[in-house]
Amino acid sequence: MSRVPPHSEHLCRYFQAAMDILARPWNGLIIAALHAHGELRFSEIGTLIGIADRMLSERLKELEARGLLERAVDGGPPVKVSYRLTDIGQGFGEAQKGLSKWGRELVQ
Repeated sequence: MSRVPPHSEHLCRYFQAAMDILARPWNGLIIAALHAHGELRFSEIGTLIGIADRMLSERLKELEARGLLERAVDGGPPVKVSYRLTDIGQGFGEAQKGLSKWGRELVQ
């Protein structure tokens, strides 16, 4: 599902589409955790970034619906659910490098 938000004629619509995702609380951290670790279970993501289960569940559903990550279910028992980035989600790596560089400059 690709959703492009209404955009300002003064800004690139692709930049605005990316910011629509990253501006949501926790989304950037979830994507970064999956980018760094590959595949993670629900509880591992929550522990890594310190997010409540309800909020994590909501954000994961949104990111999955947007095609940034995929959910894999191992029928168990016990049932194990894990998440990994899609190719589109993997594209965040380059943006993360730029954001980290800028962040380094901000905290100096």
